[in-house]
Amino acid sequence: MTDETASSITAAAEDVSAPPSGNQALDDARYWHSIDWVDAERNVRRLRQRIFKATQDGDLTKVRNLQKLMLRSRSNTLVSVRRVTQRSLGRRTPGVDGELALDPAARGRLARTLAEQPWPTAKPVRRVHIPKANGKMRPLGIPVIRDRAQQARVKTPWNRSGRRGSRAEATASVPDVAVTTRSPRSSTSRRVRRPGDAGPWTRT
Repeated sequence: MTDETASSITAAAEDVSAPPSGNQALDDARYWHSIDWVDAERNVRRLRQRIFKATQDGDLTKVRNLQKLMLRSRSNTLVSVRRVTQRSLGRRTPGVDGELALDPAARGRLARTLAEQPWPTAKPVRRVHIPKANGKMRPLGIPVIRDRAQQARVKTPWNRSGRRGSRAEATASVPDVAVTTRSPRSSTSRRVRRPGDAGPWTRT
C-alpha cells in the first residue's frame, strides 16, 4: 500500500460528513424503520413529567440531573430527529451545506451521527431575507439540518411544560416568573401571580 493510498483511506475515515456506503445506508434505513416510536415518545414524555414534578417540588438538583439525563437519552435524540426531518415545515429547507434528511437512510444516519458525536461543532447559518408586512426585508438565519436536530434535542429538557395542553402548567413549572397577560375586555395589562412570586398582587 502506497503512502498516497493510505492517506486517502485515513482522510475518508476521518470525514464524518462523507456520504455513507451502500451497506451503511441500508443499515441506517433499516435502523430508522425498526424504531418503536410509541416507546420513544413515552420515554421522553415520562422524563418531561419527572422534570415538571421536580420543578414543582423545588428540587433543583434533581431537575438538573434529569435534564442531563434527557440530553443523554437515545429516545430524545430519535424524537428530535423525527420532529426536525419529518414534522417540521422547514424540513425541505437546507442550510449552508445543502444537506437534507428526507428519506429513512438519511434520517437514520443523522440519528446515528448525533448519538456518536452528541456535541458537534455548529456550522454557520445560511442567511436569507424574507419580506415583512410593511414591505421591508427581515434577515433570517437557517441552520444546517444537524444543528436543527441538535437544537431540538437540547430544547426538550428545558421546555417549561411537563404535560400537554395546559398553559397554566407551562407557566407554573418556572418559579419566580411574572407573566403579563392582556384582558380581552380592556386594554390594560395585569400581572399574574405564579407560584414562587414574592410580594402582593400588582396591576400595571
